[in-house]
Amino acid sequence: MARKSYVFTSESVSEGHPDKVCDRISDAVVDTYLAADPESRVAVETLSTTNRVILAGEVRGPGAITREHLEDVARKAVKEIGYEQAGFHWQKMAVECYVHEQSSDIAVGVDASGNKDEGAGDQGLMFGYACDETPALMPAPIYYSHAILHSLAEARHSGAAPGLGPDSKSQVTLLYEDGRPVRAAAVVVSTQHAEDLEQDEVREIVRPHVVNVLPEGWMCAEEDFYVNPTGRFVIGGPDGDCGLTGRKIIVDTYGGAAPHGGGAFSGKDPTKVDRSAAYAARYLAKNVVAAGLASRCAIQVAYAIGVSKPLSVYVDTYGTGRVDEDHLSDVLQRHMDLSPRGIREHLNLNRPIYARTSAYGHFGREPEPDGGFSWERTDLVESLRAALG
Repeated sequence: MARKSYVFTSESVSEGHPDKVCDRISDAVVDTYLAADPESRVAVETLSTTNRVILAGEVRGPGAITREHLEDVARKAVKEIGYEQAGFHWQKMAVECYVHEQSSDIAVGVDASGNKDEGAGDQGLMFGYACDETPALMPAPIYYSHAILHSLAEARHSGAAPGLGPDSKSQVTLLYEDGRPVRAAAVVVSTQHAEDLEQDEVREIVRPHVVNVLPEGWMCAEEDFYVNPTGRFVIGGPDGDCGLTGRKIIVDTYGGAAPHGGGAFSGKDPTKVDRSAAYAARYLAKNVVAAGLASRCAIQVAYAIGVSKPLSVYVDTYGTGRVDEDHLSDVLQRHMDLSPRGIREHLNLNRPIYARTSAYGHFGREPEPDGGFSWERTDLVESLRAALG
């Protein structure tokens, strides 16, 4: 029997967190290639440390995109985040590029040829999840953790909070009663700040961003509200801690409230099922919940490298489903082709829409006019209802 009363915690990290700096740069590289050629293949990782960024990986795309071009892409990404600090500055940092051509062995196994459809870029399993805890159909702890940091970032970029730096983290612990979130039991926010700000001053800058994000009456007790618990956070970003692409996969997805296949998203073009199939699984799970077919839904898909058809499609509605799960799986597969090509075409993923996904979550966002976050659409609701009665 599922537990009814408990506490659950999720964290988020801002665009200025060292790992997120790397995710942003890697996804900016993906966008650069897709803007030049929608059929480009990209798998690029980034490392960041004190005034240094290193790019490495494999690509197949226009030769006009040079190492110097990729260096400029990295600098622009860091500038947009807001790093102009002594230990990490978009203009002063060294950028090293070790990006090279994609392996021909991988290409021959993945590319479409003759009667063979394009295969998955790697083996693996991917999960999607949705629940009715929030309007975005996301688990509440990660939803509010993201929202707090996004609010702080908007204030920093607008100039409303000039004392804040780019690097920050949040952690929200919610109390659940009868299986539903009812209030915050604890909130932690750590944010980089100017040298002349004291801890109490930072606390009061942060407070309204927490209060305004949480539903009315949900704010935790004062003794459970922690802001910069160490007392000081002046040195931050890659100057304070080394960053790597793909280390925040739980932050990027469901905050630990749902399974994760283990593959990171950033730096990968949409032929990589680590990314595109996770987006497809979220899209299907969200439509199931939006259609009222379940209150919670997790979907797993699995692939073999070079094979187009998924090896399995598993649906779990945690006892909240209104229809048989095996039948639901069959219906979902009739509504969406889950081959790598089918996913990309259904969600129109071969576009430069990825740098914006690199912070504040890949899921629970609003679909955008240019096709960004297309996997958050709920355009299957009516057809699923009709198919499932």
